[in-house]
Amino acid sequence: MSQDPMSASLKPVAWPRASRRLQAAAVLTLAGALLVPFAALAQKGPADAPETFKPQSGQAGKDVIWVPTPDEIVEALLDMAKVKAGDKLVDLGSGDGKIAIAAAKRGADSMGIEYNPDMVGLSQRNAARAGVKNVRFIQGDIFQTDFSSADVVTMYLLPGLNLKLRPTLLSMKPGTRVASHQFTMDDWKPDERRTINGRDALFWVVPAKVEGDWTVSYAGAGGGTLKLNLAQQFQEVTARATWGSAPAAVSDVVLSGGNFRFAVADPKGGVHRFAGTAGHDGKMTGTATDPGGRQQPFTATR
Repeated sequence: MSQDPMSASLKPVAWPRASRRLQAAAVLTLAGALLVPFAALAQKGPADAPETFKPQSGQAGKDVIWVPTPDEIVEALLDMAKVKAGDKLVDLGSGDGKIAIAAAKRGADSMGIEYNPDMVGLSQRNAARAGVKNVRFIQGDIFQTDFSSADVVTMYLLPGLNLKLRPTLLSMKPGTRVASHQFTMDDWKPDERRTINGRDALFWVVPAKVEGDWTVSYAGAGGGTLKLNLAQQFQEVTARATWGSAPAAVSDVVLSGGNFRFAVADPKGGVHRFAGTAGHDGKMTGTATDPGGRQQPFTATR
């Protein structure tokens, strides 16, 4: 067994008999010399820690290989998602932490979820070097970790993983903003796409689940019952309506997150415009404007 070099350096010293005071002083000096380097190391934080792990572009991970996201794509993703102070942002498969750190610099409360513990450690050191404290990184599986309270979700995964995540994303609160580097969500069309130096930045807003039959309570209905039948393909919605017992023409149907608007013609041909908010819970509230410009509240239930 090889000897510990530190133990070897601390072997007892054969001090001359006539030099007891010098012996004691020398011991204190030696102890001080040994303690100073350890004290200096103890004062070092994550920002000063020596880099023992350096990721390589293309290295294998749990589900994907790691490739860094270019700075211009990072900024595009955050711009499209309108990341601002107070937002809760989670980056899925956060790698070296670049996206979460950039969001934290904008004032967001950021979290990165990364499976590789070495990458988590690197992210923490990168955050310390950047001087941001409103960011944290956890070692975990993105399919096992709860991030449902996030306002913004970012990712650079693969199409198959995006598709596997899609039900989770679509169940998040309406209005949650989702941004992806390069890869799509299959037939869930992005609300916005930017191409920068041959790379795509894609953005979606999680829509409320509004498909089904709705009954609208609205004083301007003039005693007739307004019913809507909504068919939904993600953020794209088509509608049919009946006002009383007669079919009614529906127009200007737009769903963006939890914001929903539509217009319905009454039996006399007057157009009533509705603007409200909907959740996944089958409830809608808002304001309706009648043909004369008068506004009244409305509610709708599914």
